[in-house]
Amino acid sequence: MANTLLSIQIIPKTKNGEDVIPFVDRAIEVIHQSGVKYRVGPLETTMEGELDQLLDIVKEMNQAMIEMGSPNVISQVKIYYNPAGASMDALTEKYR
Repeated sequence: MANTLLSIQIIPKTKNGEDVIPFVDRAIEVIHQSGVKYRVGPLETTMEGELDQLLDIVKEMNQAMIEMGSPNVISQVKIYYNPAGASMDALTEKYR
């Protein structure tokens, strides 16, 4: 069972004010390729998994932005950690 929920909003700087959406799409692709459960929201994406694994994905996302030509990146991250288990579905079920 997963022990962490991690939400991230990645904000890459672009060299010439280009649209950041292709960068964000690439960041989400990194998450998708990792195989973890995730949900894309309008302002952030939430992942479910083990803390170390999710932090490694954040590192990969930031590196992918640099590889695309971003000179720097801001990543706003929220972490819910519970050794007994963490689930997006469990935390939101009362709203469905």
